[in-house]
Amino acid sequence: MTLETREVRWTRGGALVVDGVSLRPDAGSTVGLLGPNGSGKSSLLRLLQGAARPDDGDVLLDDRPLASWRRRDVARAVAVVTQHAETDADIVVRDVVRLGRTPHRPVWGGSTTGDEQAVDAALERVGLTDKADRLWHTLSGGERQRAQIARALAQEPRELLLDEPTNHLDIRHQLEILALVSALPVTSVIALHDLNLAATYCDTVLVLREGAVVAAGAPADVLTPALIADVYGVRARVFPDAESKRATILFDGPLAH
Repeated sequence: MTLETREVRWTRGGALVVDGVSLRPDAGSTVGLLGPNGSGKSSLLRLLQGAARPDDGDVLLDDRPLASWRRRDVARAVAVVTQHAETDADIVVRDVVRLGRTPHRPVWGGSTTGDEQAVDAALERVGLTDKADRLWHTLSGGERQRAQIARALAQEPRELLLDEPTNHLDIRHQLEILALVSALPVTSVIALHDLNLAATYCDTVLVLREGAVVAAGAPADVLTPALIADVYGVRARVFPDAESKRATILFDGPLAH
């Protein structure tokens, strides 16, 4: 069972932003949502997390409409990581991660031993145990993003949705974040701009344009020079690697108008 969409359509502000998209990830896989700006990646993630409802089609969790689930139960199964999170509060890293336990706490509040064990495990998984008592404001961009992933992991979800998690990070932190996410024992759906990162870390990709699916499948099969030219308007060469079964993409420049 998994989180999925079936022929979902969503109009926002008078514009069709998601147009008949079906997505059913394999359990435990990493799926990359690709496409130029305005292609519908973030909008599809909003539908998947239940932050918006489609005009047509279905968003399902375990074959049940997402809208029929209690928000608390959805939050126990689905965690979300945004591009970047900020706060004006003087809060330490452990407290940021502890927010992920909110869906599991009794309605009357309070923490349990299980909460602290989950927080400790999440901090260890992202390599922030030694920074658990550091103030949020003192972290680097990459460390903040790892803390947000730890907060999501503390929810103990089955599904992880990430919207441009490597935006504004240097290449080392981009690689660290995506290597971490792709190794997690959860189903991950990640909106990405960088095609080479998608080719390296995603099991499958879904390419969107103007809200509709252009192509879907393994990155090595989907990310061809023809597709990149058609969707992104740039010339590219693709070099497959037989050993890794991945591909490296070299961009030669925009297509002439």
